Amino acid sequence: MAAERTGRRPGLVTAAAWAVLLLGLWLWGRELAGRDDDGVISDGASAAQVLRSGPPAARPLPGSAPAGVAVPSVGIEGPVLGRGLDENGAVEAPPFGNANEVGWYRGGAQPGAAGVAVFVGHMDTRAKPAVFYRLGDVRPGEEVTVARADGRTAVFTVERVETVAKEDFDAQRVYGQHKRGRAEIRLLTCGGAYEPLARNYTGNLVVSGYLTRAN
Repeated sequence: MAAERTGRRPGLVTAAAWAVLLLGLWLWGRELAGRDDDGVISDGASAAQVLRSGPPAARPLPGSAPAGVAVPSVGIEGPVLGRGLDENGAVEAPPFGNANEVGWYRGGAQPGAAGVAVFVGHMDTRAKPAVFYRLGDVRPGEEVTVARADGRTAVFTVERVETVAKEDFDAQRVYGQHKRGRAEIRLLTCGGAYEPLARNYTGNLVVSGYLTRAN
């Protein structure tokens, strides 16, 4: 993968980097709303790790807003803040003032319900690592848990981890639902190599999973 397990250095993620990622989310939302196909994700020109076999998908849950997200295997944990669209039509980024918050796109699916629930978080700030700093360490087969407002915890199994170069970014492929009727999740942050002169990352890191149980 383009995002290494070690050797990252914190750097300021610029507004331009977020604009690419979040504009992709906005385009995904518009495209998904008008689609009638199964939305199968095809392999693309990206660095990816894929789960070839895993536990069966669980039946989707009734909708409920998220309260917190965790990836126990890599120590990720953070509260969730619902985000909408800004005046430019892009999903609002989580505020840099609280780097441990995760943004949930409330215009998409609720986590555990049928569809794709999308979460975004910063990798780092100027001074320190942020909530998704270790997202690149996640591997297929590991679990993502989402605490919901109804008191239940939705557990997702990671089936794909990929770093998509910005020039190859295809919102429909990256964010589109993999299989109709499943409850799925996407965790997103900046990824790829960090360019100190541009103070920017070369790609977007996307972790995809599907609901396998609920507690």
